[in-house]
Amino acid sequence: MIASVSGSVAALGPDSAVLEVGGVGMAVQCTPGTLAGLRTGEQARLATSLVVREDSLTLYGFADEDERQTFELLQTASGVGPRLAQAMLAVHSPDALRLAVSGGDEKALTAVPGIGKKGAQKLLLELKDRLGAPLGAVPASRAAAGAAAGWQEQLHAALVGLGYAAKEAEEAVTAVAPQAEAVAAEGAEPQVGVLLKAALQSLNRAR
Repeated sequence: MIASVSGSVAALGPDSAVLEVGGVGMAVQCTPGTLAGLRTGEQARLATSLVVREDSLTLYGFADEDERQTFELLQTASGVGPRLAQAMLAVHSPDALRLAVSGGDEKALTAVPGIGKKGAQKLLLELKDRLGAPLGAVPASRAAAGAAAGWQEQLHAALVGLGYAAKEAEEAVTAVAPQAEAVAAEGAEPQVGVLLKAALQSLNRAR
């Protein structure tokens, strides 16, 4: 198992990063939050989990060991594969997930794309004795933390981290603002991961 990778960040994409490790470019699937902390050309270390399938080897990267361990624990629940586990960590921090599961917070889980009401109820039952108790005081979700800091700032930082100029990032943030405002009007929190994909699409159309 590849438990971690360290090296220079060679490239960043919407949902992945490439780290140069011993002369080899390692492609690592990451959440928007993890990608936002990386910069092309700078050194980085990611905790990783290797998912082996018959036709593929996929490396998932995380900001720390707690995220990696939570990613692997989430997959012990039936119906949860690496993609859904990563989506859960894109919306909620490990402690926020532990808090949601220990408190039976169905709404927190349905905030994750791909999880409906029945799926959330099933996950709450299966994960209750697996994730453990929260390690400390945490915001309800990464989305809530993002709202406090401002989704605009988070999105702008993520785009700059992907190599776009500050002006391009500002234009992309403006382009997706109506989408974010529509989500907020419905009482939900804008998800930076969803907005990042929309922003990248607007930038590609502009080129």
